[in-house]
Amino acid sequence: MNDSPFYSEAELRAIGLRSLGERVSISRKASLYNPGAISVGDAVRIDDFCVLTGGAGISLGSYVHLGCYCALFGGAGIVMEDFSGLSARVLVYTESDDYTGHSLTNPTLPSRFRPRLHKARVVIGRHVIVGANSTLLPGVVLGEGAAVGAHSLVTKRCEEWWVYFGVPAKKLKRRSRELLALEKEFLGSE
Repeated sequence: MNDSPFYSEAELRAIGLRSLGERVSISRKASLYNPGAISVGDAVRIDDFCVLTGGAGISLGSYVHLGCYCALFGGAGIVMEDFSGLSARVLVYTESDDYTGHSLTNPTLPSRFRPRLHKARVVIGRHVIVGANSTLLPGVVLGEGAAVGAHSLVTKRCEEWWVYFGVPAKKLKRRSRELLALEKEFLGSE
């Protein structure tokens, strides 16, 4: 019996992920649905109680972190690029029902009864950080280096190297690019 809180490499290979990098740490308490649609790069860490639903595909680059209780609903596809991370309890939705009453709602119904279901891929760029308890809605693209403060609701594209915060999230200030020098140093030290 393996007492580690994370799956071993052999156990991860047995799960049947689409692809699996090296030095991956996925909690035994995480839930991976449709793992054949989930790609995981090198040095990825997925903490306790995360839920990933593969759907149209979830692609996690290298050096990606998902804090406890994150949920990625990949029905229309999710991409997280290298060095990106989600703090605890971040929700990423790629599908949203119609709330105006023009469609029936919830996934127990055939799609013909949900004609206004909104589906769109979510992209989280390199060096993006999303603060705790934030929510990303379908179609959101977080440009390289964007930062989203805790408890934010992201409904539209966030530009590269800007800090966003609020409900809905609004642009606050420029984010420093000093971390790019640290990335270069880090990659050179490996």
